[in-house]
Amino acid sequence: MRLSKPGFHAIKIIVGACAAAALIAGMTQAASSRSPVSTRLTGTGPSTPSWTVAWGTGVQAPVAGDDDSGPNWSTTGFAQQSLRQVVRAGVGGTHLRIRLTNAYGTRPLHVAGVTVARSAGGALAWPGTFVPVTFGRSPRAVVQPGRELLSDAVAMPTSPLERLALTMRFTGATGPATFHRFALTKSYRAPGDHLTDVGQGGFAESTGSWYFLGGLEVTGRPPGAAAVSGRRTVIVFGDSLVDGVGSTMDADARFTDDLQERLDAAGRPLGVLNAGIGTNKLLRDSACGGRSGLSRFRRDVLDRPGVRSVIVHLGANDIGAPQSDDPCVRPNPKVTAQELIEGHRKLIQAAHAAGVRAIGMTVGPMKGALFPMWSPEGEKVRQALNLWIRTSREYDAVIDSDRAMAGSADPRLPRQGYVFMDGLHPNDAGYHAIARAIDLAAL
Repeated sequence: MRLSKPGFHAIKIIVGACAAAALIAGMTQAASSRSPVSTRLTGTGPSTPSWTVAWGTGVQAPVAGDDDSGPNWSTTGFAQQSLRQVVRAGVGGTHLRIRLTNAYGTRPLHVAGVTVARSAGGALAWPGTFVPVTFGRSPRAVVQPGRELLSDAVAMPTSPLERLALTMRFTGATGPATFHRFALTKSYRAPGDHLTDVGQGGFAESTGSWYFLGGLEVTGRPPGAAAVSGRRTVIVFGDSLVDGVGSTMDADARFTDDLQERLDAAGRPLGVLNAGIGTNKLLRDSACGGRSGLSRFRRDVLDRPGVRSVIVHLGANDIGAPQSDDPCVRPNPKVTAQELIEGHRKLIQAAHAAGVRAIGMTVGPMKGALFPMWSPEGEKVRQALNLWIRTSREYDAVIDSDRAMAGSADPRLPRQGYVFMDGLHPNDAGYHAIARAIDLAAL
């Protein structure tokens, strides 16, 4: 990530405006059709499981790597290779399942095999912990273009905050890959079949993105865990601040990770799903950020299992993009505070229609970014949006990330000890401060 504009490629997204009535109708429909694909659960899992998201991400169309995001494999895809991806399970369970995604594929995705194992760090997995993942009792999976596919339930007890290594094998060419660009966690690939390889030599290549992987979900109560009931998934929905840009690679130092750790320490077994996408906008699609927040809300929030609340942080890219000539954030017309407020209202309405609690996050300081992001006119829009989030009471609760990050001398600037080298995004200390500002009881 270079110094010139690393953060801007991490607060934006892609779509055209739909009619408001059609948008809300599509979102509300999700309340009665939770998942785009349902798979009969087999094996030793419970007959009527209640699933919680232990890990998940927002996915986007293939985007070539650049100096900001680093290289990735999304445009070329995979063939005759094994792909190992590492995720951290926020909550534990007795059984798990994974969610494959071909949301932006143009051809069926053929997966020749999948395993899950306990991560030993980097590309390494602990010997003797590999468990095969099946789909309708078959080791192979086919995911149609534009669709997702849930695996069968896998009997594998997991603990909160445990890292898992998920390995996929591809024989034929996949074509361009649906992926998540700013994973801030390395993924690894190797030629041939390495589904049960502990990883000491084969996985020589790595990138900082996730591919074809939408979520990891758990069910069942591990021994010694407290009994819980009801919805247990908290989704954090937004842009690069949610995505964690500026935090340390492979350290699980996003504010969503800190929040998950706080919940675990408090004995509250809620899973936190990070649905942030770098450069995502609320109102419009963008070239590198993918579909707008309005258009992806159903897929990334309402279609997930067990959702009890959603935290929304969007609007920074809508405000900042007009200052940039970067093609990655186009289209980039100016927006008004009222347009952003109406966009937030649509998300609140859709969440409430699905029985989901909506929590708003203020937009943090934008002045001082080392790339075109701030203007006096945009600052007025940011202040007006934040005032509405804080005082309108339309959100069920508020997280004031602006005040958590603001400098004392000039609140338009981020506090120096909390900001990444791009002058905009939080560093690890800044993300920790945002997580501390969250009232766990509001979730």
